[in-house]
Amino acid sequence: MAASRLIILGVAVAAAGGAGYVAKNMMAPPPPEVVVEQGPQAPAIDLTDVLVLSSDVAMGGSVGDQIEWQSWPAGGVNSNFITKDSEPDALETYKSSVARVSMYAGEPMRKSKLVGEGVSFMSSILPAGRRAVATQIAADTSAGGFILPNDYVDVIMTRRNEAAASTGGFVTETILKNIRVLAIDQAIQEDEEGRRVKVGQTATLELTPQQAEIITVAQQMADRLTLSLRALVDTQEKVTDEADYLVTGNGKRGTIRLIKSGEVSEVGARK
Repeated sequence: MAASRLIILGVAVAAAGGAGYVAKNMMAPPPPEVVVEQGPQAPAIDLTDVLVLSSDVAMGGSVGDQIEWQSWPAGGVNSNFITKDSEPDALETYKSSVARVSMYAGEPMRKSKLVGEGVSFMSSILPAGRRAVATQIAADTSAGGFILPNDYVDVIMTRRNEAAASTGGFVTETILKNIRVLAIDQAIQEDEEGRRVKVGQTATLELTPQQAEIITVAQQMADRLTLSLRALVDTQEKVTDEADYLVTGNGKRGTIRLIKSGEVSEVGARK
């Protein structure tokens, strides 16, 4: 048989085999479709609802409806935060609370920054061992009215010098230094729009028990008490000398204490 015929015969056999294979596959039923149902997907990060502020709350302001739940990563939740898991009724529980300090929108609520209902606000913001004492002021004795709550001041006492009464002499001295102002009248913070002039009649000062006694005696002795506003950079000064002699009974060096008609005064040379 000629070689060309053998080649043609081989090609025909191969083509016939290929056609039969294709026809067989076309007639076979398709494989069954497998459907895999997926269960609920767990979040990539575990979340916890945390009570946060929806808007700013000023110091002394009521929390009211300015709180809401917000989802936080569980790993970033501080033990001091209020969570829905631990206090599900927190929205109702804390709406009547008062802010001990200024708080801001998006900030997590902390019990340490709140004053509970029925609790005195002023006593709650006083540090341990401190006293709040009110003293009379006026625009001309309070830096022209520019002193605001949380400013620091010196208290200056001015009184007549009995030894120079005929000449109308006065003695002036700083009896307290670096004292924090808690409030001016009923205002316990500055204006929300910035530091504005506020002329009050009473300043409430944060004092130690000893300082409270000093200013109480000074109010009886002085013709005038003046608040001298301190620069912010000077509020870190450590005070070592104050008018302790007013309450120790020792008297100021070079002076004599006089009690006349129930009023205490000192005469002598100015220190």
